[in-house]
Amino acid sequence: MSESKKQFHKKLEHCLCPPGDGVFTVNTAKERKDALRQKLYGQTEGVDILWKASLEKLGESEHKVAILGISSDCGGGILRGANWGPLFLRSTLIEQQPQTSAFDLGDVRVIPHLLHDKYLNESTISNCQKALYADPESEYYVSPLSITEDVCDGFYENYPDKGVFGIGGDHSISYPLTKAYLKAKRARGVKTAIIHFDAHTDLLVERLGIDLCFGSWCTHILEFLPAPHHLMQFGIRSSGKPKSHWESTFGVKQHWAHEIRERGAQAIVDEVIAQLKADGVEELYVSFDIDALDEEFASATGTPEAGGMTPDEAMLILQALRGEFKITGADMMEIAPFTDSSLVGQTSSETTLKEGAKLSAFLIDAINNS
Repeated sequence: MSESKKQFHKKLEHCLCPPGDGVFTVNTAKERKDALRQKLYGQTEGVDILWKASLEKLGESEHKVAILGISSDCGGGILRGANWGPLFLRSTLIEQQPQTSAFDLGDVRVIPHLLHDKYLNESTISNCQKALYADPESEYYVSPLSITEDVCDGFYENYPDKGVFGIGGDHSISYPLTKAYLKAKRARGVKTAIIHFDAHTDLLVERLGIDLCFGSWCTHILEFLPAPHHLMQFGIRSSGKPKSHWESTFGVKQHWAHEIRERGAQAIVDEVIAQLKADGVEELYVSFDIDALDEEFASATGTPEAGGMTPDEAMLILQALRGEFKITGADMMEIAPFTDSSLVGQTSSETTLKEGAKLSAFLIDAINNS
């Protein structure tokens, strides 16, 4: 193993933790964490040793996709609870999509009060380095967005032919995931586009003075795209401004939920494919906020919205895109299993997780076979 890869693997051991452990708790959801450990490692104790040993096999893994959980919802703003997404979605994938296979890097170690290191003073960073790494002068970042970008930068540098499937967490997490992806692809001369499914535009410049959050991440990755209209958004329907405002202000391309319903998903995606081909796009990153789906299918999320896409419409679009382009990175965001905005309790969580797992399985398979 090269020195660069040795340093990267050392970083993984420090900055990540075993799958499902990203939420720092003692007893909360212990049974669920143990159930995931049993399925992944065949035991519930001594998992940290097994997980670290597995990291050494990343380079020789047959899988092109690596799962990374980021259990943070500090960048969210309505109903919290998306930090449980990585644990619950993994379990649902294993139970309901057993054909899905991937290398699992584990979870980012999350201090739940933090978002990005640039918002912290030196004293706070030092204290958090001591808490995470037992070293107040550690070289590693301490906030989930900062750690995620750093880990993904190292991943693409050392394993350029592999891709990351990120599980959130609130949608601010897609900022470091897509930024690292776009930087790596640009360095290799690969022309890319971001396919973004969401009920909301996420095109604020800032929210309550914070520039990196669930409502603004798209704005801040535009500079890393080959062109602004290479951000293509599907399912938009909850916005204080019309479609024309967002497209003229930022240069993005949007397909609102009512358009997909009225014109048909096939007609919409045919136009998208034609535009992407005309622009010479080679590879796609898919960022999927589960609230792109109608609240009938996805109510266990922070901001469920009526009038959304059906799972069949979303899958049709994804299948058509995959048929023409390589999908080499993706994420699934904003599944919040404990939220109950629909007032139907467990059924809400089960339905949301089921649909999220179907779409995630498709995206993982697409990256594996890209």
